[in-house]
Amino acid sequence: MGKNLLEQLREITVVVADTGDLEAIEVFRPQDATTNPSLITAAAQMPQYQGIVDDTLKGARETLGKDATAAQVVSLAFDRLAVSFGLKILEIIPGRVSTEVDARLSFDTEATVVKGRELIAQYEAQNVSRERVLIKIASTWEGIQAAAVLEKEGIHCNLTLLFGIHQAIACAENGITLISPFVGRILDWYKKDTGRDSYAPAEDPGVISVTDIYNYYKKFGYKTEVMGASFRNIGEIVELAGSDLLTIAPSLLAELQSTEGELKRKLDPANAANLPIEKITVDKATFDKLHTENRMATDKLAEGISGFTKALESLEEILAARLTSLEG
Repeated sequence: MGKNLLEQLREITVVVADTGDLEAIEVFRPQDATTNPSLITAAAQMPQYQGIVDDTLKGARETLGKDATAAQVVSLAFDRLAVSFGLKILEIIPGRVSTEVDARLSFDTEATVVKGRELIAQYEAQNVSRERVLIKIASTWEGIQAAAVLEKEGIHCNLTLLFGIHQAIACAENGITLISPFVGRILDWYKKDTGRDSYAPAEDPGVISVTDIYNYYKKFGYKTEVMGASFRNIGEIVELAGSDLLTIAPSLLAELQSTEGELKRKLDPANAANLPIEKITVDKATFDKLHTENRMATDKLAEGISGFTKALESLEEILAARLTSLEG
């Protein structure tokens, strides 16, 4: 029997699980795991994780004391819940977990820096080294600047909601540890914009975007890692085999595991070295200009922040309802 696609992929790319579901992480045993507000909100509603939610709420009540209002308890529990899941995930995986800063802070550099430090402090209070945590921040100009500050303090960052080369270059120039360029969401936008039903994997606009970013980084020797994210099908994953990392939802990990065939390496630093790529320096003016000119990146960044914000608001409601039922 030959190796399945997942086994072959693991030989050339670090495979990451894109989920807050601990059982799925147990099954696939990825190197790293990523979460986001939508994934944490989904996991918080699964009956098997009620204990994590309850313990986080009880811990917040204990910290604040019996005189604190329900709103204060929920606010603190909300701040701690992603870390509570992160700590559980780190018991299963050997590598790093990505934990996201509140999406509502995406355009506030200072507040993002403060929140990033707070998240790391929570992990370190539980004896988890900051080397095992990536602070996830949206790839706005303000977010990238916040990440640059955190990186200088030894707090590693994962810049998410990344849709354009201008965002990627700004991250690399600011010494960011890792970026998560989105593949599927780019495809979604192009399908809607063009009215096309589908794209062949090699012509998928999301695949092309991540390929261009990967080649740019390797051509110019940037250390920032490229982790393709947000996949719609395994064809996209196959086309990006060789990327530094790929973060993949459990359903697609299962599909890769059950699919036989030969997996060819598509992304390779040796190929990138010979490509005729022009170097661009991205300051704020260039970033803003390129972002405005890129309708897809403009739309999807705004939509992504809005979607994560809605998930956070849902999570606050879930926590408030659960606190009421715990405390009566």
